[in-house]
Amino acid sequence: MKILYYNWVDYLDPERRGGGVTVYQRNIIEALDGIPEVDAWFLSSGISYDLNAAPPRWTAVRHGPKERRARRFEIVNSEVLAPSHFSFRNASQISAPATVAQFIDFVEANGPFDVIHFNNLEGLPAEVLDTKARWPRTRFVFSLHNYYPFCPQVNLWFNETTHCDYFDDGRACRDCLEKHTEESLVRKANAVAFLLKRNGVAPGTLLFDIAFGRILRNSARAYRLYGRAASALRRRLRLPDREQAAEGSSRGLKRLAPLASQFALRRQTFIDVINRNCDVVLGVSERVSQIACKYGIDPAIVRTSYIATRQYEKFQTTHPKPSLVDGDGVLTLAYLGYMRRDKGFYFLVDALSDLPKSLAERIRLVVAAPDGGEKAMKALSDLSDHVAEVDYSDGYSHDDLDAILAGVGLGVVPVLWEDNLPQVAIEMHARHIPLLTSDRGGARELGNSPEFVFPAGDVDAFCERIAEFLDGRVDVAAYWRNARSPVSIPNHIQELLAIYRSA
Repeated sequence: MKILYYNWVDYLDPERRGGGVTVYQRNIIEALDGIPEVDAWFLSSGISYDLNAAPPRWTAVRHGPKERRARRFEIVNSEVLAPSHFSFRNASQISAPATVAQFIDFVEANGPFDVIHFNNLEGLPAEVLDTKARWPRTRFVFSLHNYYPFCPQVNLWFNETTHCDYFDDGRACRDCLEKHTEESLVRKANAVAFLLKRNGVAPGTLLFDIAFGRILRNSARAYRLYGRAASALRRRLRLPDREQAAEGSSRGLKRLAPLASQFALRRQTFIDVINRNCDVVLGVSERVSQIACKYGIDPAIVRTSYIATRQYEKFQTTHPKPSLVDGDGVLTLAYLGYMRRDKGFYFLVDALSDLPKSLAERIRLVVAAPDGGEKAMKALSDLSDHVAEVDYSDGYSHDDLDAILAGVGLGVVPVLWEDNLPQVAIEMHARHIPLLTSDRGGARELGNSPEFVFPAGDVDAFCERIAEFLDGRVDVAAYWRNARSPVSIPNHIQELLAIYRSA
């Protein structure tokens, strides 16, 4: 069986972009490499660019790790910038013919593939799914690790501030992400990084940082000088500007389509091409599958497939604590991930700050997250004056987790958005640490225990749950009787192969 996997960033990306999806993709391909009858390939698109605005092309990956270079490819100069917020208002997310042509050329040159599994569509246009008509015997599988087909912001999180379920025929999208980076600057930065990486200068090194800054400044200066010279020459020769040359004179009237209708078209196009071409759409949790069907994906092709984790082994070697609370009456909470509003970090700090002092002094908080800046760190510092103790780690690796989580009685996943299935939830759950989660996203499905769920963003309800835990009013044994086991990589591989064969 020959399988092509797609995601916007290389699964061996040395900068570790792509979050949990990248980790998942790496785990899957490494596992498939041990199965002789399976030949797994990988393609990415949307972040590698040439300095000279060249047309899209596909090529083998020639930077980063040397592992599997005969099976790792990328589309360079894609018309669709990734991740998606860099191309938020760009119609290329729907249609990008030159990029689709390169996708077709890659598949024709390296296929046929039995399966093309899209772990994302960022970096490619929606219309790429219509290439299914060229290869009707190839199974098209699409995993929903985020909500990109329905939300160009990907996470149904309006303007980086609040949960979004208000589409209003695209008007909500029109007013979202008002502050965004210019695409030309992103492309330029990506091009400089691509040039350095191809010449052996690795990201994260001092040489990369110095060269990146110098080349970016020089290329920006050259671009400005070129622009001025070209404009002067056009004026001397009485030639129209490029913008004016397009579609005749700029003095003529042009009808502009309302932004709202463009976003409405975007969503409907994604839904239509998925329903028309995908054999299977995989939701990584039941909640994701429900949301997909709610927005119009055909329920007949939707299937829930919980992602695999290397943390499965921890579930086999650890045991639940008999009580959430330590012998001294203290409840130790753990928060892993990022100091972001959508992840619920600020909600958690505010909620714990609202606890009555008699309860707060029985709370110890463990936070393992990259430094979120002055505001986030001040919030943690202020909280340490209210609760019994705050312990902090500036990020973590999987090798650190056992030490960080030692003594933790309860994991907290207080997400404010419909987080598909957070890796941090799986990491704690796999160590038999019960989870207190919001009612958004898929994390609550791990415990399947209503007593460990609260309405997202509801401080009073959260504090009531904490009070119940401190008072011993919750049956911890019942939590584990209802809990879902993490999925092992071998079991998930067998599930995927069965899906590929039956699609």
